[in-house]
Amino acid sequence: MKKKILLLGSGELGKEFVIAAQRIGQHVIAVDSYENAPAMQVAHEFEVINMLDGAELDRIVAKHQPDFIVPEIEAIRTERFYEYEKQGITVVPSAKAANFTMNRKAIRDLAAKDLGLRTANYRYATTAEELEKAVEAVGMPCVVKPLMSSSGKGQSTIKTQEDIAKAWNYAVEGSRGDVIEVIVEAFVNFHSEITLLTVTQNNNPTLFCSPIGHRQERGDYQESWQPARVTDKDLAEAQDMAKKVTEALGGAGIFGVEFFLTDEGVYFSELSPRPHDTGMVTLAGTQNFNEFELHLRAILSLPIAEITFERAGASAVILASENSTNPSFEGVENIAGLPKTDFRLFGKPTSRPYRRMGVVLSYDTTTTPIEEIVERAKETAKKINVK
Repeated sequence: MKKKILLLGSGELGKEFVIAAQRIGQHVIAVDSYENAPAMQVAHEFEVINMLDGAELDRIVAKHQPDFIVPEIEAIRTERFYEYEKQGITVVPSAKAANFTMNRKAIRDLAAKDLGLRTANYRYATTAEELEKAVEAVGMPCVVKPLMSSSGKGQSTIKTQEDIAKAWNYAVEGSRGDVIEVIVEAFVNFHSEITLLTVTQNNNPTLFCSPIGHRQERGDYQESWQPARVTDKDLAEAQDMAKKVTEALGGAGIFGVEFFLTDEGVYFSELSPRPHDTGMVTLAGTQNFNEFELHLRAILSLPIAEITFERAGASAVILASENSTNPSFEGVENIAGLPKTDFRLFGKPTSRPYRRMGVVLSYDTTTTPIEEIVERAKETAKKINVK
């Protein structure tokens, strides 16, 4: 059953995936654009390449002949994936899923136009002039995001006419890949956001994790908690939407499907075809399997009978405040002895302002108010300084 897995992208999510794979005897080659990336530190082998270079991708696929290609980031020449599938390599969850979700245009059009899911009013723009027209069409305030980016890079909110030029420049700077195009979304008046981790299986039913709530700043998550408070009606609607969109994309694995909850109902927001950063809360033992173990088992066609909710939990990020080529952590001993608390330091070789360097995890009984657990995680994270 030992399989060879080529992991494209080697950040903290990839690292936890490799750890899960190591535990059940799989062989992983971790790939990223820089040496000593977190997942490389625990993988069997590693490669340093520019994943937007199709020839380089072809070279390492030919060199390693993997059974599975598992993308962890967006900035990959994903159109090559169709060719790898023809060669008999399984792309996770599928070449179609990776292609559609690496580009916000494809996934949004699939959700809104093909599947008829409720989404924010939106337009696309490829120039600053087109952006002005798009803003006029959807109205202010509105949100601008590059079609290809991750972790909130290049994302901003337009509230006044003066914001438009700034938003365009910021989106271009934050864009990944060679596509300079943005999506402009009308502001949705939501009372909360959730991630619904959705597990598709090859020969078994689609499963859902308990909904995860999260709070964002600068387009990046700061805290997440499980379970999120969601009405039965909204949860059923979110699950129905998640099942439709993941079935349309095909393949097996975990999807992080994001929704806005509003007074009018549930709005589809975004989707990642892999473990989700907000899902790091599952490392607090909130489920019988964490999101990385679920992703791996689904990929390997190991049947997952059920996902059980074991205890309430929260995660809070540890952010760097400055640039460093040798970051260190102060205050770890202050939190190591705290009850119902854990932490992960990702081992990133460099830091920069707002870079996610670690995460604090808190947990408690299923009856403990979730706000208390989130507050504990937030306060604990403040006790660690990245130097």
